[in-house]
Amino acid sequence: MKLTTTKLNRFLLFKLPSAYICGVRVKEIAFDKCKVSVKHRWINQNPFNSMYFAVQAMAAELSTGALVMLHVQNSNRNIAMLVASNKSKFTKKATGRITFECQNENQIETAIQNTIATGEGQTFWLKSIGANESGEQVSEMDFEWTIKLKQ
Repeated sequence: MKLTTTKLNRFLLFKLPSAYICGVRVKEIAFDKCKVSVKHRWINQNPFNSMYFAVQAMAAELSTGALVMLHVQNSNRNIAMLVASNKSKFTKKATGRITFECQNENQIETAIQNTIATGEGQTFWLKSIGANESGEQVSEMDFEWTIKLKQ
């Protein structure tokens, strides 16, 4: 099964319903980048009339995780993946439509090749930048992913 935006959004509906209900949607996925979008609405707001940080984190994590899933699928190996830690920085109030973009600079492919070659787990960081409709950055989130071959 090839990962597509439609299949990933259907996955959200059934496996991550809170993200789906909050409006998180994959807009674009390719081997080098993934874009995920979410619009500020009543269901995902905080008391300060902007998007709740956890909703931003769901969208940002999905932009990184979908890329990892795509590369794992392409490896044709049975590889487990998990977020080990994350860091966030918020620079502007998140209102309107926020788009998170993660660009893969070969960290994923290198880690997959290393875990296949050595049989040992690997960790790597992926960054997702959230920007509003004007292109202004509202948040920056880094996720440390761990992968390892399943037995």
